[in-house]
Amino acid sequence: MRKTDTNGTPSLYRLFVFALISFQYCTIASTEPIFIDVTESAGITFVHTDGRSGVRLFNEFLGSGGGFFDYDGDGDLDIYLVNGAVQTGGGQDQTPHNVLYQNNGDNTFTDVTDKAGVGSSAYGTGATVGDYDNDGDIDLYVTNFGEDQLYRNNGDSTFTDVTTHAQVNNSNWGTSCAFADVDNDGHLDLYVANYAAYAPENDIRCEERGVHVYCGPHAYPAVHDTFYKNNGDGTFIDMSVLYRPSDLMPQHGLGVTFGDYDADGDTDLYVANDQDPNFLFQNSGSGNFLEVALISGVCYNDMGKEEAGMGADFGDYDNDGWLDLTVSNYQTETNTVYHNHDGTFFTDNTITSGIAEVTHGYLGWGIKLFDYDNDGYQDIFVANGHLMDNIAVLETHVPYPQRNLLFRNLGDGRFANVMSETDGLALEKVSRGAAIGDYDNDGDLDILVTNCNQRPDLLQNAIGNRNNWIQIQVVGQKSNRSGIGAKI
Repeated sequence: MRKTDTNGTPSLYRLFVFALISFQYCTIASTEPIFIDVTESAGITFVHTDGRSGVRLFNEFLGSGGGFFDYDGDGDLDIYLVNGAVQTGGGQDQTPHNVLYQNNGDNTFTDVTDKAGVGSSAYGTGATVGDYDNDGDIDLYVTNFGEDQLYRNNGDSTFTDVTTHAQVNNSNWGTSCAFADVDNDGHLDLYVANYAAYAPENDIRCEERGVHVYCGPHAYPAVHDTFYKNNGDGTFIDMSVLYRPSDLMPQHGLGVTFGDYDADGDTDLYVANDQDPNFLFQNSGSGNFLEVALISGVCYNDMGKEEAGMGADFGDYDNDGWLDLTVSNYQTETNTVYHNHDGTFFTDNTITSGIAEVTHGYLGWGIKLFDYDNDGYQDIFVANGHLMDNIAVLETHVPYPQRNLLFRNLGDGRFANVMSETDGLALEKVSRGAAIGDYDNDGDLDILVTNCNQRPDLLQNAIGNRNNWIQIQVVGQKSNRSGIGAKI
């Protein structure tokens, strides 16, 4: 997240010197709404809490995740939102919990958490979905500060917590997670990024210029991520040691994205680490990963510096057949755009793409490559928000709530910042996560944004379906039933 001094205290500034380059950076002022905030009319009343301890416990600033998935198999996307928990004595009468909203098919949602049985009251962080048991319905995995949870979809709009039976109760502080069929055996495996070895009772007080602030990541030791291999019988086995290189040091993991970046037929993995070198795990195809971030050009930025990686996403933004990569980073850094040349090496195109100048002033979290206007080119959405609730005490010009960013792909390797003063893109909140999906089945992609200690934002796409579109549902037969990793 941010550069820290040796004692773990955040240093708010990192000096960047940009040379004058003859590129024209584009900003497009939107004359009509692109995304409309429909949260209230949709019936989404969930409000996230980090526990509000008031003493800036180290695990509070991450916020939490959420996303779209069709849990009841009726053809429209439902919403799951992850919540925090009370960790101090002042709020023992409060019982925050995760929430599942069922899509009613008419642009409204109904809270079905109790009926579905997925209202965990653990201190939640992230979530992922996939049909891990290949029975035709989508299951749910939730990462927590504490033991994670796996919910098996029963196929009748209810879930069963099968964490113990499935042997996936990762006890580390899990952040982002993702399902993918790593060994191409037709069963979804699971990767969990872990952050740090931390306990509230051992919390360290960190200060910046005499002001009490959240500690930087290096105040607490990193722990290794966890990789679970699916046994195909409803259980998993922890294969973390066998799959990662033996000399790999643990880092503070936050962002996770799977993709076949080298187009060799198996799924690779990128992990964005917080103020540590990032990981690119190349799937060897023979039962392990090779860590190749440094030699592939995606370990650091173009100045050879590790960044405070928050989120990451693969996507072919220039339509050349190779998966590119984008990473969100801390304020006074920039988000990064890595261009994949030939499946072996990436170049940092952050400045030439037009991303650097805009993102330098924002603290990015969830980041997604997707085509919001259906023009055939993938655009970029970034959820922004500072992590220091008292940042204004130290820097009056740096806001805690921030505007999210949408970059339109111009089709020539450059992106234009799409500005708006009237629609959902004008909201300023303490955002954390972002999910993309066509929840209203109208042919364009909508956005769900999770916010820290606030309600989420459901942003309905108002323009994308003016262009042609096609919707395809993939169903695996020999491959995993969810079709994760399929190419169309």
